Amino acid sequence: MITRPTLLLDKEICLNNIERMAAKAKNSNVVFRPHFKTHQSAEVGSWFKDFGVECITVSSVKMAEYFARNGWKDITIAFPANILEWKIIDTLASTINLNLVVESNETISFLEKHLNHPVGIYIKTDTGYGRTGILAEDYQEMQSLLRTLKTCKNLIFIGFLCHAGHTYNAGSPENIKEIFQKSKEQLLALKTFMANDFPLIQISYGDTPSCSLLNDFSDFDEIRPGCFSFYDEMQASFGSCSKKDIAIALAAPIVAKHSNKNSLIVHGGAVHLSKDTIVNTVGQNYYGTVVKLDGLNWDTTQVLGTVSKISQEHGTITVSDEIFKSLNIGDLVAILPIHACLTSNLMKEFLTTDGTQISMMH
Repeated sequence: MITRPTLLLDKEICLNNIERMAAKAKNSNVVFRPHFKTHQSAEVGSWFKDFGVECITVSSVKMAEYFARNGWKDITIAFPANILEWKIIDTLASTINLNLVVESNETISFLEKHLNHPVGIYIKTDTGYGRTGILAEDYQEMQSLLRTLKTCKNLIFIGFLCHAGHTYNAGSPENIKEIFQKSKEQLLALKTFMANDFPLIQISYGDTPSCSLLNDFSDFDEIRPGCFSFYDEMQASFGSCSKKDIAIALAAPIVAKHSNKNSLIVHGGAVHLSKDTIVNTVGQNYYGTVVKLDGLNWDTTQVLGTVSKISQEHGTITVSDEIFKSLNIGDLVAILPIHACLTSNLMKEFLTTDGTQISMMH
């Protein structure tokens, strides 16, 4: 029996999501290198192997260590290399095929000086997101990095890696497709410009909205979506998925009722869901969609309300008169999270809808 906030996972939905994305990669004849930061679980990771996945993406050296211990031999850390972790990086590189992401000559020079084992290198390329990386149009800076890489023995240049994260602010499927097209054009132009000196340049592309809404990735060498395995309310709001594709939900106990506000208080707050929000049709931020829970299964067709306010442990759910009367203190509701990656990271374990406990990286 569930007595506290518990993250539920529907394995069948997750497997369907993985199968669909794996088929897209196969049809485009590109490598499928899914990002494992969403689930951070050896058990969930093993499900990908049934769909031919042999190489993965992670977001930290610690995560790379965890999945290497669990049998993964080809790992890209899609986060700017942290030179302070060079000893752990070097140890990892001695046992697996490890790829790093760089964006400065300083990092390249440091790694070349200190590493004893070869690593693959991608240059982090910014196609408009603006978070990190070298601008795709900055050929001068790209050439500077490539000149340094040419002198390296243990840093093997592979190509350009891009995360088109600005698709998350696109606002519509049409705008997501436009961002995808522009990013592709920028990366192909960069590849063409550098082709004489580096004829085997590869392009690695990843973001769940693009990879969910489009089907042809044949101009790339690999795709690295992550959130697609679980999906979430944010992805549903983009049109990347439907609510029935969301594979996780937070089971939360009702601990109080406020009749003067038609609100329910649940044990399920920022430490469980995160503070990520999206805006509803009337311009209000909300922290999750509340649906009916029956045992360990939730029903996305029976929406009870939204999480309208959140603090560390508390969640406030605004509901109609009818729903307010139908729910009691001690009942459980299911909350579809706004951002699956953050919710999973906060909860650290899953309970599957068939009652199996699954641990995550700690």
